[in-house]
Amino acid sequence: MEGKLRELVARSEIWQVLQRYARGLDRLDNELARSCYWDDAIEDHNHFVGSPDGFIAFADQATLGFVTCQHGLLNHSCELAGDDAYCETYYIFTGQMAEPPHFMSTGRYIDHFQRRGGQWRIANRVTVVEGHYALGESPLGKVPAGPTVPARPGRIPAIAMTSATTARPSRAAPGPPELRRRATRNAHEQASSTPRHRARSRHWCSVATCSVSTGWIARAVSPCSMRSLQPGAR
Repeated sequence: MEGKLRELVARSEIWQVLQRYARGLDRLDNELARSCYWDDAIEDHNHFVGSPDGFIAFADQATLGFVTCQHGLLNHSCELAGDDAYCETYYIFTGQMAEPPHFMSTGRYIDHFQRRGGQWRIANRVTVVEGHYALGESPLGKVPAGPTVPARPGRIPAIAMTSATTARPSRAAPGPPELRRRATRNAHEQASSTPRHRARSRHWCSVATCSVSTGWIARAVSPCSMRSLQPGAR
């Protein structure tokens, strides 16, 4: 029983790291996003291969043009091996532009987590992008100002959704990036208030991926993701 409890705690802590990562990128909270990685981690993220600090700066520049964006975490599998864990997490990313078409991306995070000093963080990541999509405008997404939910007999009236209660942080706010980050955090708070390690096991193997900037980097990935890492598949 004690072993099962330790496993449940480890899985929960790893899942929380993934959630912090998604929230940190969406809310331009660089400190929160950076806390998900070990200092010697390497992020292989489609067009970017490099350090966590370099990736976060890259992600900021890539997403500041969106009005809003969301990283959604979907299917998640995790294989624990002592102080190492090998995970595959499906994601869906949506970015709202000022005018359509909007943007959507789907894929998987292939992660090698390590526990050091009692903390789980990403030691190595390959982001497999499997689809890019252009999205049109939907009239259902437009929320009119003023009360829209009438009271029903025997039920407590719902709070009317207005532009104030549904305000979201703007990714296109004017000013330098730091001011935009501050404005994004403030808007969210207001809305909320009303070795590069090689590893082998029965299901995992080490795969080398090529990069112009780094030569090659060893990655721990699952067999089901290997097809997507073949040349021309990404």
